Amino acid sequence: MYRALLDPESVRHWMVPDGMTSRVHEFQAYEGGTFRISLTYDAPTAAGKTSADTDTFHGRFVRLVPDTQVVQVVEFETDDPALQGEMTITYTLADAPGGTELIGEHENLPAGVPPEDNELGWSISIGKLARLVENAL
Repeated sequence: MYRALLDPESVRHWMVPDGMTSRVHEFQAYEGGTFRISLTYDAPTAAGKTSADTDTFHGRFVRLVPDTQVVQVVEFETDDPALQGEMTITYTLADAPGGTELIGEHENLPAGVPPEDNELGWSISIGKLARLVENAL
């Protein structure tokens, strides 16, 4: 699972809620390395955070502990003050019966992002990550 958190092609497939398409512009998976990703709504009527139909965010890898933890600092590319600010996302992995347990922590969510929307999007994405990893075994 750790590799799927750091592989740009894997990230393109799992880190995207349903109804959106992902594009990985940049992805340097090492401590201090940067990334930039856009998520574009499939339906033209949706409202994006960066443009009418796209959420673009960039960030950096703060901490990488092989097979144990990935810590990222992420920020939306937006002019909207309610959506600005750095968020910290921590993925912690642990051995579990029959596989790996993933604990995700999302800190400093901008005020303009409803927590329930963020939770739904992450639930969908983490489900895709689990299926991706299970199918690779």
